[in-house]
Formats: sequence, C-alpha cells, structure tokens
Amino acid sequence: MSTDPALTQVFVSELLGTMILLLLGCGVVANTVLPRVKGAGANFLMIGWGWGLGVFAGVYVSFRSGAHLNPAVTVGILSSGAAEYAPGVPVTLTSTLTYFGGELLGAFLGAILVWLAYRQHFDADAPAGIKLAVFSTGPEIRSYRHNLLTEVIATFVLVFVILVFGETPSGLGPLPAALLVVGIGISLGGPTGYAINPARDLGPRIAHALLPIKGKGGNDWAYSWVPVAGPLIGAVIAGLIASAYTA
Repeated sequence: MSTDPALTQVFVSELLGTMILLLLGCGVVANTVLPRVKGAGANFLMIGWGWGLGVFAGVYVSFRSGAHLNPAVTVGILSSGAAEYAPGVPVTLTSTLTYFGGELLGAFLGAILVWLAYRQHFDADAPAGIKLAVFSTGPEIRSYRHNLLTEVIATFVLVFVILVFGETPSGLGPLPAALLVVGIGISLGGPTGYAINPARDLGPRIAHALLPIKGKGGNDWAYSWVPVAGPLIGAVIAGLIASAYTA
C-alpha cells in the first residue's frame, strides 16, 4: 500500500498547520496591542518570538505536506525546479493550487479563532487601526515601492534559507524554521511588519472584513497587494538562486 500523501491530506495538513501558525501569530499581536490584555505594553521582540513559536507549532502539525504554511514557500520550491513539494507530492498545477487553498483557508480560520479568543477586547475602545493590525500588516512609512522592496528582501531570506536548509544533511526542522522567522522579524520586520507570506496577510484581512468587529473601520485594501506581491516576487528570486547555488 502506498504511503504517499493524497492531495486531500496535503490540503488538510496545510490548512491545520497554517491555522495554528496564524492563531499563535495573530494571537501574540492581539495580546500586545488590544485594550486590557495581560501582554499590554510588550515590545516587538515578543511579537517576533510569538510568530516564531507559531511557525514551530505549525511545522509539526503540517508534517504530512512538508509544512509549507506559506504560498511563498510553495512558489519558491516551484521556481527552484524541484520535482516534488514533499515526498510523494509531485509539482503539478493541481498540487500547487491545493497548497495555496489550504494555506489561505487555514490563515482565514486562524484569524477567526483569534477574534473569538479576544472578542471582548476587540469590542473594547481601541483605534480601528490597532484592531486591523492584529489581522494584517501595514507599513510604518507608506511608500508602496519601498514597502514592496522590503517584503521582497525579507521573503527572499526566508525562502532561500529554507531551500538551502533542505539540502543539508540535517534537513529543515521546526526549530530552525522558527528561529529563521524570529530572526527575520527582529531584523527586517520594522518597515512593514514582515508579512513574508501572502496567506498570512490576505486570509486574516478577509476575516477582518467579514467579522462583526465593533468599530473596526476599513481594511486598507489599497495596501493589501504589497504583502501578496512582495513575498511572491521574493520567493521566485530565492528559488532561482537556490537552484543555481545548490546545483
């Protein structure tokens, strides 16, 4: 009997892993910025570690699918010329869309769980921008060209190092992936909040748009293309360079 994961398993694996990632990642933001929370006043370092631990947990949960958790990782593997996304999962259009679908839906559901956990705090008096910040990223200085470049650079680091990790004798495990995300966050996260993951930003932004959050304001759709396009561009560059580097 074949032990290769079916695409249904891949979809569920990516959905659950990305859901856990976003639950813990957006959750640490909520515990930092919302009114009357235990973590109020914590600094950006706490957010960086929270996202890193979210990756740590998400990678374990989504082991069946190779733990992409991120369309940028999927695109990076695709552009590297790899034959498989994970053992037994060939690179095809169908498998690519399966990864994208699981990642986006998982991110959406993770954001909803954060809202449920912090619902009273979302309904408390806080600026609309603070509530949106729990769900999605935004720049400190709005300049679409520079914001895009930041996301390209940060995601290049993420995907390139992941692909190089995969070629080492020890491979890539949950702890290296988690520490990599912490490092990117505290080093390159200042300008844009380091989406480095289209699903991480778009799924929760859609959730924010649909949820009945008191005083939530707008969804900043004008910026929403940056944390989608930037990571995808960075991933393609990383995949091409990694392919040449590890050849």
